[in-house]
Amino acid sequence: MSKRPQRPAPQASRPVAGHVRVIGGRWRGTRLPVAAVDGLRPTPDRVRETLFNWLAPVLPGARVLDLFAGSGALGLESVSRGAAAAVLVERDPVLVASLREIAGRLEGGEVVEVVQADALRWLSTRRGPFDVAFLDPPFASDAWQAALAGVLPAMAPGGWIYLEGPPQLDLVLPAPWQLHRDGRTRDTHHALFRHAGNAKGGPPVDTLGSGPDTPPAVQADT
Repeated sequence: MSKRPQRPAPQASRPVAGHVRVIGGRWRGTRLPVAAVDGLRPTPDRVRETLFNWLAPVLPGARVLDLFAGSGALGLESVSRGAAAAVLVERDPVLVASLREIAGRLEGGEVVEVVQADALRWLSTRRGPFDVAFLDPPFASDAWQAALAGVLPAMAPGGWIYLEGPPQLDLVLPAPWQLHRDGRTRDTHHALFRHAGNAKGGPPVDTLGSGPDTPPAVQADT
């Protein structure tokens, strides 16, 4: 008596705690599920909107790294707004499956590479170069310094690095990186740094003039 071939067991799913949305560009309005995973804390909409206003002049054609990708909101928003390609690194297999499913159904989503890996180990491969990198590790992980040590050699001249941490965290980068903008909400300290020069040897790109911009905290859409 022949046996039916066994199908692989379906991958477990996680309860969805809410959603965030892509807020600009060609994928505007796309809902991104926020799974109920410890440490998963998507960047609030207002903070993302401010960040991508800061980055607007440098995103077209950029190569983007979204480390600790989670919901993928930062990497997917970048491609939606004109980035040429994005690598999203996430170690949780269920989150990885969700990100791959989302990228697979978006028009042009083939430029999004979703990598299942521990972020710090993956950085040891020194892939790149990247023009923009997002570092938003789980706040309890204390991974900022190790992540920065791995990211800096993978950045292109004139690159941009966004950091997000708890409000009491001092976010600093060594020279020739310079603080471009930063802000605080009740729950986060976020900062965008730029390299002192650009790839063509001229002065760094300025965005939106000067002055602080500190948006209020916004909760995820549930």
